[in-house]
Amino acid sequence: MTRVCVFCGSSPGARPEYAQAARALGEALAKRRVGLVYGGARVGTMGVLASTVLDLHGDVIGVVPRELVEREIAHIDLPDLRIVGSMHERKALMADLADAFIALPGGLGTLDELFEVLSRATLDRQEKPCGLLNICGYYDSLINFLNHAAQEQFIAAAHLSMMPVADRPDALLDAILCRLPRRDK
Repeated sequence: MTRVCVFCGSSPGARPEYAQAARALGEALAKRRVGLVYGGARVGTMGVLASTVLDLHGDVIGVVPRELVEREIAHIDLPDLRIVGSMHERKALMADLADAFIALPGGLGTLDELFEVLSRATLDRQEKPCGLLNICGYYDSLINFLNHAAQEQFIAAAHLSMMPVADRPDALLDAILCRLPRRDK
């Protein structure tokens, strides 16, 4: 695995555990020499994650739409900050640059990014695994809803198994590694 795209918030959230999880994920990525692709902000859990990876001399690529550079406060210290024209371009470029995806707790943007990659995976447009880092049970209700949707036959049970869930970064990275498509040598 070369790079993981992490979807997370431009807000720190209500609990200190969210920033702690972002820091722990950044440490785990840097320790494994896995690069980070993310939304390009220096604020919220996005900023904590990126700064942690940078502090540990890891590889970070930020991707941010021009309209959000001032609103989200772009992480100008990134050696590779890519400014794009729209949110659609942002999501497409982040997906192209990554081998896998992780969603930390976040808001509507995080959910939008998460569901787009999951939808693409269910349509066989990409084989890149996507996992949830479920800190303090943040995603419990979402997981329950997705299970309900599967019971009601709107989501295939096989598609739910495509998304590992863990409450620790190393456990989630291990689960994602098991799901990576094999590359021909």
